Amino acid sequence: MSDVKTVHVIGAGPAGLMAAERLARAGAAVTVHEAMPSVARKFLMAGRGGLNLTHSEGLEGFAGRYGEATGTVAAWLEAFSPTHLIGWAEGLGQATFTGSSGRVFPRAMKASPLLRAWLGRLGELGVEMRTRSRLVGRRDGGWVFATPEGERVETPDAVVLALGGASWPRLGSDGTWRDWLQAEGVAVAPFRPSNVGFDVAWSEVFADRFAGEPLKPVALTHGDRTVRGEAMVTRYGLEGGAVYALSASLRDAVERDGSAALTVDLRPDLTVEALAGRLAKPRGKDSATNWLRKVAGLSPVAVGLLREIPGDLPAGADKLAKRIKAVRLTLTGVQGLARAISSAGGVRLDQVDQGLMLTAMPGVFVAGEMLDWEAPTGGYLLQASMASGVVAAEGVMGWLER
Repeated sequence: MSDVKTVHVIGAGPAGLMAAERLARAGAAVTVHEAMPSVARKFLMAGRGGLNLTHSEGLEGFAGRYGEATGTVAAWLEAFSPTHLIGWAEGLGQATFTGSSGRVFPRAMKASPLLRAWLGRLGELGVEMRTRSRLVGRRDGGWVFATPEGERVETPDAVVLALGGASWPRLGSDGTWRDWLQAEGVAVAPFRPSNVGFDVAWSEVFADRFAGEPLKPVALTHGDRTVRGEAMVTRYGLEGGAVYALSASLRDAVERDGSAALTVDLRPDLTVEALAGRLAKPRGKDSATNWLRKVAGLSPVAVGLLREIPGDLPAGADKLAKRIKAVRLTLTGVQGLARAISSAGGVRLDQVDQGLMLTAMPGVFVAGEMLDWEAPTGGYLLQASMASGVVAAEGVMGWLER
């Protein structure tokens, strides 16, 4: 750009910070606004159990994780692929590794070292960071922010909105932007929980004894899709990575039909025949729980889950093997947005152009979970959020140059 342009990025999550970095590198004067007292709170929370940056899956399969938004997100991944993200992290001094599941993590595992290095880079690039600066709307062509010093009105050359979706509202992404953006003529799809747990009507005995216990490894099936991984028993039902991978279709079924059927394979590494062969061994004096632990390799929580099915355990090795390989659960409800890892809904994709500029608001761009897309956990969420930040930044630069 021949002269310095001012761009304000509103929201200091991964999408907003990535947009800010790209814009600053292109020579723009960038200011980032964050309503919370510190930046990237959701990013830090997500990294507490190990920051899953992206996934090593090939791009074709990777793009297919985004459901109806596959075509749009595939274009984002061309601009900023998993390979780009890994290189970016390593450029910040954060070496990465690929786990057995194909997920990619920084070797430090935590988000905080990466974020510190990132903020250091943004500082070197001249990005101004303003915390406790909450967008309250627009007035007379200006952007109005509430700050500890009082109301502040800004008139930048372009704006990137990266205000997040509506999940984990206590961390800052509360979706309150929806009303004023709709008033500006932007169509917004209703928010829905994604990567979320589901209600199961456990018996009190099972819930009391096994809440907080993992079911692993298991294979979960809903419809024609099966996912292997881990699920976590909670007092309300089930959550965990394998559940989240199916959460979009399970949520849709519960909302449509009032319930959803989920089939749990407690020994996905064994065929029915192989399992039946083990179960043909005499039980002797062992209790049913000990016997199933010894011959079938079932944990106490897995045996407890078998007993949640009405009636006695099936007699005969073949029938019992089939039960172990296909425990049928009925999911009766979906946990709300406050407990969801991410959200579906937001600014409809037909409201932005290829550079993620709002057609109703020239010079205003949108990135991250504000947009109406969803993906399972496993690196797919963070990858698409950061890629959308890159696309929005490139859109801003192209628009300013024009």
